[in-house]
Amino acid sequence: MRNKTVIGVVGMPGSGKSIVDDVAVKLGFSIVIMGDIIREAVEKKGLKPTSENIGKIMLEIRAEEGQDAVAEKCIQKIKTVKSQEIIVDGIRSLAEVKLFRKTFPKFKLLSIHSSPKTRFHRIFNRGRSDDPSNWTIFADRDFRELSVGIGPVIAMADHVITNEGNLRRFTSRVRSFMKANINE
Repeated sequence: MRNKTVIGVVGMPGSGKSIVDDVAVKLGFSIVIMGDIIREAVEKKGLKPTSENIGKIMLEIRAEEGQDAVAEKCIQKIKTVKSQEIIVDGIRSLAEVKLFRKTFPKFKLLSIHSSPKTRFHRIFNRGRSDDPSNWTIFADRDFRELSVGIGPVIAMADHVITNEGNLRRFTSRVRSFMKANINE
């Protein structure tokens, strides 16, 4: 397991992490989405998957089980994946980064950046159940993400790719980064 290539992806909601996942899958990577751990916990509690419930449960898990609790659950999933290349989508805290780096010596952290205005329009148009329906809810969600510690994670990334505008250019940059890190 220690020789697996694990790339953690960090970015604010709507920055383009799912596009990174799509590119990676085409290159043979397996995907582990940290938000799915939270959504599963929301479902187990019988709650609707709203932005408020997902945010509340995200904070509860980290408060009760530690800042790296979601990462630990992802590592358990990674142990069952046969692929040697894995994307971990949605890293939120430096504690998670520290645990991934300790567990996977080949761990790399990729940050995806988009402006708040761009992210809001993407989120507003994609229509997931936990997506904010107005700017106020969007801003509240961003502040919640920042309160968990995503800002320092973004600042500590090994590589940053900006996602503003041209989708073809963005996917090309992501593909180049992924190819450079396969079996490195």
